Amino acid sequence: MIRIDSVTKRYPDGTVAVDNLSLEIPDRSITVFVGPSGCGKTTTLRMINRMIEPSEGTITLDGKDITQQPVNTLRRSMGYVIQNAGLFQHRTIVDNIATVPRLLGWSKDRARARARELMERVGLDGALAKRYPYQLSGGQQQRVGVARALAADPPVLLMDEPFSAVDPVVRKGLQDELLRIQGELGKTIVFVTHDIDEAVKIGTMVAVMRTGGHLAQFAPPAELLSSPADAFVEDFLGADRGIRRLSFFSSAGLDLLTSPVVAVDATAEQIAERGANDVPYLLVIGADGRPLGWSEPGALTAGDIDPSRLLAHGRPFEHGKDSLRAALDCAVLSPTGWAVAVSADGRVAGVVSQQTIGEAIRAAHAEGRTDARDSGDAGDAKVAG
Repeated sequence: MIRIDSVTKRYPDGTVAVDNLSLEIPDRSITVFVGPSGCGKTTTLRMINRMIEPSEGTITLDGKDITQQPVNTLRRSMGYVIQNAGLFQHRTIVDNIATVPRLLGWSKDRARARARELMERVGLDGALAKRYPYQLSGGQQQRVGVARALAADPPVLLMDEPFSAVDPVVRKGLQDELLRIQGELGKTIVFVTHDIDEAVKIGTMVAVMRTGGHLAQFAPPAELLSSPADAFVEDFLGADRGIRRLSFFSSAGLDLLTSPVVAVDATAEQIAERGANDVPYLLVIGADGRPLGWSEPGALTAGDIDPSRLLAHGRPFEHGKDSLRAALDCAVLSPTGWAVAVSADGRVAGVVSQQTIGEAIRAAHAEGRTDARDSGDAGDAKVAG
């Protein structure tokens, strides 16, 4: 565990970058520092590995003051990933990743073997090993940066806006990759970003900082979205924080309908039976069970269903894995207003209307309010006892 206790960073000109900050960063979690420019989030990150020394207070790692060990030893025990990867341009990819193991005295063969192993772990093709950074895309370079930070298997990983310089599609892929790697390795990750969506998506805990280096709120993402501490946090979260909160509600409980689903080779009787269920559209699926598109029931003719003439089925969501936010998004973007639910293998599990998703959202919110009341009652009882 990393404990930050009454830490202040004051520069000689009197500027206070971080002001009396205290919090505990849990083991094997992703703790995200987020806030506007100049709020002290990067300064805090750099104080953890002593790239910046605090003016007051203490930072401890597993109960030991970080100032009580040599700074180089401390830094080599922590992976560090920055924006634009910070790679050595004159070294190949495999040797970039092998940098810290080599500094720790590993043999060249052992360090390169570890580097190739990590290339696979972060989703890099092994054929890139002998290339140089300039020959890789921005997203690939960021993956190299993550691999390099993990090379010596450090317990702590510090990440300073590592994905902010890439486009949104690549950024989402890198976020997903980080969550996958964290699920496998269970590092203690401290992550800095200015993007609240990124913080909510990847954070186990989120520290919202305000200008002047003050901590505004430190909470799990769901709590942050449902109960912002003050007007500053509420404004920073944005007007659509209710939509973001849906990311924490599972789609597993959605009542899917299979009656509007019809196979591409369906008979006239099957089409008529499906169309008799008083649904405005039927979803046509292929022989493999995957969605092909929507059609009005009366427009389908047995033996002559042309997939090219169907309405696009839109982006499906994975039932049980994706959230209610994903399901709602699919329904809103669908040309029919209905979302297509698929199983893990991409086969259609059913369809669901916006109305049904709305009912599930209301039920989830009601359950959340009940849980909050129960927690409050339990806390009152504990205090009273």
